[in-house]
Amino acid sequence: MNKIDQLKALVKRDAVKFGKFILSSGKESDIYVDLRKVTLNPAGASAIGSLVYDIIKDRGIQAVGGMSIGADPIAVAVSLAAYQAGAEIMAFLVRKTQKGHGTGNVIEGPVQPGLRALVVEDVITTGASTISAIERVREAGMEVDLVVAVFDRLEGGRAAIEACGVEVRSLLNRSDLG
Repeated sequence: MNKIDQLKALVKRDAVKFGKFILSSGKESDIYVDLRKVTLNPAGASAIGSLVYDIIKDRGIQAVGGMSIGADPIAVAVSLAAYQAGAEIMAFLVRKTQKGHGTGNVIEGPVQPGLRALVVEDVITTGASTISAIERVREAGMEVDLVVAVFDRLEGGRAAIEACGVEVRSLLNRSDLG
């Protein structure tokens, strides 16, 4: 089984529920996708890291991260996959709110202005949290090259993110659920 088929099987088995759900956007949906069940699973993390690294390996990416908590395990998985392939891509996380103590960071991790960044996301619905992450990464002085999501619900989020001038790719989308 190739990595994308492995990921699809894990998502279908562990992360997808059908019913009536209210999403973080406030929208009602007949499907709930809890990607943490896959991104925090070693088989899922390994597949995701490898698949995303394959997408970015020739793009000059130096840093990978996104909005905490959903993006955190994805960023680490991609950073580890890169390291295993002989590349060094630093992982970072974007806080939802500025830290109220210490240095007051919004971005955590070994990154600095001027780096070429990949923003990762677990699930794209409206794109709002990804857009917020892009804005914060740009404010920190990094260049956002690309967004990669594990799952796109196909509900308009991709278009909203691309309106910010950033290309979006996804490993899976709702049509992959069969």
